[in-house]
Amino acid sequence: MILATELQQFVDWTKLKIQLHQSDMTHRFDEREIWWVSLGINIGTEENGKNFNFERPALVLKKFDNLSLWIIPLSSKIKDGHFYYLYQLDGVTYSAILMQLRLISSKRLLRRIGHFPKPDFQKIHELLINFL
Repeated sequence: MILATELQQFVDWTKLKIQLHQSDMTHRFDEREIWWVSLGINIGTEENGKNFNFERPALVLKKFDNLSLWIIPLSSKIKDGHFYYLYQLDGVTYSAILMQLRLISSKRLLRRIGHFPKPDFQKIHELLINFL
């Protein structure tokens, strides 16, 4: 059963998703960058965004063109296991949620945070190849 607050989150996300879809805004982005991404409210164990823009930090894994990219959601919560990759940035440990790899439109990109460490980026590539 969906609670009233959950239902309102779905409604709010749908409104924002329509705005993003109709937006002409595009961002220049490159692989290995970390961005705040409007991920939305999703289903089941799919990673959700937070706050007004339903946002979450994400790693740009693969740029297909100026409009399409693969991202991996990131978390400040330390998550251990086969489908997570722990990395450090500015002395703080974070988790890359490898099993949540997904294709998104660049219209979901909100703002650039920085760059992912190159050795860790290469390690994530290796891990994903091994998953397949």
